Amino acid sequence: MTIASHAEASGTLAAVRRWLLATLLVGTIGMEGELLLIGHFEEWVQLTPVVLLALGALALVWHAAAPRAATVHAVRSVMALFVVSGAFGVVLHYRGNVEFELEMYPTMSGLELVEKTLTGATPVLAPGSMALLGLVGLTQTLRHPALAARGDSLASH
Repeated sequence: MTIASHAEASGTLAAVRRWLLATLLVGTIGMEGELLLIGHFEEWVQLTPVVLLALGALALVWHAAAPRAATVHAVRSVMALFVVSGAFGVVLHYRGNVEFELEMYPTMSGLELVEKTLTGATPVLAPGSMALLGLVGLTQTLRHPALAARGDSLASH
């Protein structure tokens, strides 16, 4: 790779990182707003994504303002929690819908129960968007130059 093509690739990657960061921030703030508007805080477990999204927004703003190894690690940590929270949320939503359907129709089972559960009152796959944001955040920090500049052993991860 020539010096010119390396510089061009580096500039392109920096632009992609900025767009991913902006996308993450908009998505995080939007999802936080939506959860607050729908009252997603009736039980303590419902507060988990609300708190994580607030922490995520703070970490992303910190990282945008002063990207360095500490901010990259903060973003990575919160984004990993986004992924776990999203997966956990899908399970919780599914189980809640199963409970609801079985209360209404105690004899329901099999594919009919699965169909009613997936299309039930609580959107089963909605928490997956939290996991998606987490994966985008982890991608944004992949081989981040702030880690390489410090000689961080996680720069290539």
